[in-house]
Amino acid sequence: MKWYKTKAFYLFIPSFLFLLIPMYGLVQAFIQSLSTDGALTFEFYQRLFESDRFLASLGFSLQTAFTSSLLSLVIGVLLTRSCYQLLESYAPRLIVWLPMLFPHFVWGYMVILLLSESGVLSQLLQVTGVLSDSGGLPTLTRDASGLGIIITYVWKEVPFVILMLLPVYASIKPEYYDLVKNLGGNSFRQFTSVEWPHILPVMIETFLIIFSFTLSAYEVPALLGTTFPEMVSVLSYDWFYGSSWDDRPLAFAAMISISLIILVLTLLSYLLLSKRQWKAMRGRLK
Repeated sequence: MKWYKTKAFYLFIPSFLFLLIPMYGLVQAFIQSLSTDGALTFEFYQRLFESDRFLASLGFSLQTAFTSSLLSLVIGVLLTRSCYQLLESYAPRLIVWLPMLFPHFVWGYMVILLLSESGVLSQLLQVTGVLSDSGGLPTLTRDASGLGIIITYVWKEVPFVILMLLPVYASIKPEYYDLVKNLGGNSFRQFTSVEWPHILPVMIETFLIIFSFTLSAYEVPALLGTTFPEMVSVLSYDWFYGSSWDDRPLAFAAMISISLIILVLTLLSYLLLSKRQWKAMRGRLK
């Protein structure tokens, strides 16, 4: 009640008004995915999960989103812990965060220009004699395994991971490292004892942000993906703007399913962090 009486409460009003629009769209999509001719039905969800095309798309989407998010997180952690002292300077930080200034589809086009069969890398390898023709280069764009999509998101999201982790590493006191060294701990022990407890909550939060965005994004999968299997976002777009009106409720059902997956992962992460904080509090009380 005391918090309610402060002026800080009014700061939530713009956020609430801004969220009304996406929340209205989410509620309307949920209603239309469960109704036909004004009657409640689960027909569209049944058709959805009986569709081999959707199941293949869902598996491909989860695999691609999880792989790109995990790689971005691992690379970001390694770069941050290795170079965070260097990144305290303005110029190196500007170089690292430069990819964040451009939209995702720009980096998608960059991947095509660099890594396609007729791209810059292929031309350089042919000029240097490494490849005899463009057919010798592995397919890295518009491939069924989603390598082009993964490369684009890793390239784009690693700077975001560094942005999230850099303040955490800057806040860790050097005395903690000295203590582990004096007790005979190696660099791995320093990471597990000093860094890991500090960065774990931020890592989970960052992973959820990247995973949720990658799983539901459209432009990069549409640019670099194949016709089968496609990401759920691309499949939902095809169903929504396709020639058959009967497929529109399937598009709503597909995106509601993705929203539920993200919601469940967020809830599990919250419970995990809350349990960890509760254990830490009990340890302090003891």
